[in-house]
Amino acid sequence: MTGARAVRATAAPFLAFALAFLALPRGAEAREGAAAQPPEMTTYVTRPGDSLYDIATRYLRNPADWKKLASLNHVSEPRHLRPGTTLRVPVALLRQDGLSAKVVAANGPVQHAFRAGPLLPLTVGESLVEGDRVQTGHNGFATLELADGSHIALPPDTSLDLATLRQTALTGATDRIVDLHHGEVNSEVTHATKKDDRFQIRSPSVVAGVRGTQFRVSYDGDKGATAVEVLDGAVGVDAGSPARNGHGARAQPPAPGTPLSASEQLVAAQHGNLTLAGQPAGAPVTLLDAPELLHPSRVQDDEDVAFEIAPSAGASAWRVQIGRDAGLLDMIRDQRSADPRVSFANLDDGTYFVRISAIDARGLEGMPASYAFERRRVALGTSAGPIEGSRDFAFRWFIDRNAPNTRFRFVLATTSDLRAPLIDRTDITAGDAVVRDLPKGVYYWTVIAEQFDNGHYYQKASPVQSFRLDW
Repeated sequence: MTGARAVRATAAPFLAFALAFLALPRGAEAREGAAAQPPEMTTYVTRPGDSLYDIATRYLRNPADWKKLASLNHVSEPRHLRPGTTLRVPVALLRQDGLSAKVVAANGPVQHAFRAGPLLPLTVGESLVEGDRVQTGHNGFATLELADGSHIALPPDTSLDLATLRQTALTGATDRIVDLHHGEVNSEVTHATKKDDRFQIRSPSVVAGVRGTQFRVSYDGDKGATAVEVLDGAVGVDAGSPARNGHGARAQPPAPGTPLSASEQLVAAQHGNLTLAGQPAGAPVTLLDAPELLHPSRVQDDEDVAFEIAPSAGASAWRVQIGRDAGLLDMIRDQRSADPRVSFANLDDGTYFVRISAIDARGLEGMPASYAFERRRVALGTSAGPIEGSRDFAFRWFIDRNAPNTRFRFVLATTSDLRAPLIDRTDITAGDAVVRDLPKGVYYWTVIAEQFDNGHYYQKASPVQSFRLDW
């Protein structure tokens, strides 16, 4: 009996502990499990002249934490460390230094402010830091370059915060988080070199994380929808937690070092997904192929710059963007159109690049195609009429661009296709021509300006015009 009572006495405290453990809520259980995990460590190999005080001053948030390093590494003489000694250092103690983002392009209305400060114009060459917010107006564009060469491009009507821009001392791991409030972010991210490197675009409904890729994230606040479109690499997409108002709370970023494979959805290259606030991350779908630009080598010499896109299956709209560089970091135009013919006004002469893409019925933008083009506006005016008191007919023309070695070609025919011309005069240097003794009938004509400029040949034809002679 004595032995039985001893067993029962020993079991009672254990049973009480087990019941208490089972009664813990899952969150508390998770916290207990997290607390039991060992802290993440990195290492430092000592050099001649090192002391724990110096190491703590160089790398730790609080230099007084040298005592923790001494205890952890069983160092009895903190002032005198043997060179080549490997010290364990808790990552949580390391200092995080602020990084900056340089403005490499800004066009149109673009503003920035630090936290709740006043909005100021954004200019090329400025440096932005963690806590800065940037917003582009209706025709505003901006591109930021991070320290590792990554780029963040903001098209019109976009607002974002540089929520986190930090680098951890000793490990060199970088942490970059961008909060997108509305609009779109085009990101070209240099491949991560550290395990704990983190780059994320965070909207109210998703977190899109990468380790080196090219992708777009756009957020429509009216619909509470976030679109992610991956051009290269892969993007991990996690949905935000639903909020009481049903529109979704700010999505929380996964911790540094979390593999993309742990994301709710892994979106591969040439795929995208659409996620509604408060809903699970949308399943990936294949993006539309890059459309074809018709007549890509044509010199844009009309008053407006116009592009014709070959219609493609599945496309409900098209997007056309113009920039001064091949990567369109210095973007100056951006237009969406339900018509495959898209035009732009007021574009100065020069060499530009155009990027076109098709948009599907979901609103996901497909793969892009880029072309170089030359803008060289040439206005060619013409007039024609009979010479009074004669049977002669005079044709006149003028050109608004003066260029050396300009020649004109004059063509007159009886059919609108000009295939069998009555007159085809070339190498005309004057701005007029006279045709004598034309019989009655209907005639068609045009004049073509031909120019050689800086080793290039250009030509501009006037519209084919017609007139009738009844004398």
